Amino acid sequence: MLDLHGDPIALTAALVDIPSESRDEARIADAVESALREQTVGFEVIRSGDSVLARTNRGLPSRVMLAGHLDTVPIAENLPSRIEGDVMYGCGTSDMKSGDAVFLHLAATVTDPAHDLTLVFYDCEEIEASANGLGRIERDLPEWLRADVAVLGEPTGGYIEAGCQGTLRVVLSATGTRAHSARSWMGDNAIHKLSLALARLADYQPRDVDIDGCVYREGLSAVRIDGGVAGNVIPDAASVTVNFRFAPDRSPQQAFDHVREVFDGLPVSVELTDSAAGALPGLGQPAAAQLVAAAGGQVRAKYGWTDVSRFAALGIPALNYGPGDPNLAHRRDERVEIAQITAVTETLRAYLSR
Repeated sequence: MLDLHGDPIALTAALVDIPSESRDEARIADAVESALREQTVGFEVIRSGDSVLARTNRGLPSRVMLAGHLDTVPIAENLPSRIEGDVMYGCGTSDMKSGDAVFLHLAATVTDPAHDLTLVFYDCEEIEASANGLGRIERDLPEWLRADVAVLGEPTGGYIEAGCQGTLRVVLSATGTRAHSARSWMGDNAIHKLSLALARLADYQPRDVDIDGCVYREGLSAVRIDGGVAGNVIPDAASVTVNFRFAPDRSPQQAFDHVREVFDGLPVSVELTDSAAGALPGLGQPAAAQLVAAAGGQVRAKYGWTDVSRFAALGIPALNYGPGDPNLAHRRDERVEIAQITAVTETLRAYLSR
């Protein structure tokens, strides 16, 4: 039994102690569903696969969505949870069961809400995008993803991290002529051709883009190199995979066009293999501005891609806000500072209450 009325620190530990690797979230979804049905007042609760959704319909002037994923990366001998001093250790403590615990606790304990609430606890966030539970909810239950602002409880160190970067990957491929390395002049080395592309990457100057007071720094990086036949063969094919993290003022198509411009004129082909749009911060929207005020104006740009992009694509201003250091996610020593759980709870309580 999850105690939603108790200390959110204890609730975090209880959630962490339920193993919930991606595609194996049934047990934690059962516990969350049962707790919401039995310990909250005024919420409609439904189940979608291993996602749990709840909402109020009090007729209040605005609706806030609190969303968090229930799954974790594979356990690395870091369960059950343990507390040492002011820190809780365990798989999912930072990413993002402490955020889930805050949302569940507030659903049960905010007695005079200023907004109608929608809670979305979803499955399969940590694996391929096609399996993400939010995609299924968007297809099957679109009316549940309507709100004036969405708060995603990803770890942000207690800061509001607005919007998110977009991301894309391209493969730069070079071709040549295979030959014996003892007679290298008879071949055409495909790997050597990639040196021109790598030089442009080394010289690349990324943009810093200020949007709503949040500065997004772009980055264009080689992340993988493939090529070579044998130790005595001049290779006739080679490739480098490049990742572009772009500011949310660019669309994926504009980002791809920029990448092609960077490598224009080189003896390589450029193939787009993956892309996802970023999300604008939307801090000018009233519901988002109220949260920023409640957090004391502690706002920064989100580096990386998160599911706020899915909400932004639906026209919902979306912010990342949760306890935990994002740099500690997925680590064997994953952990969260207990004080951050308390601080985020108090900030969101002030924001959600009249």
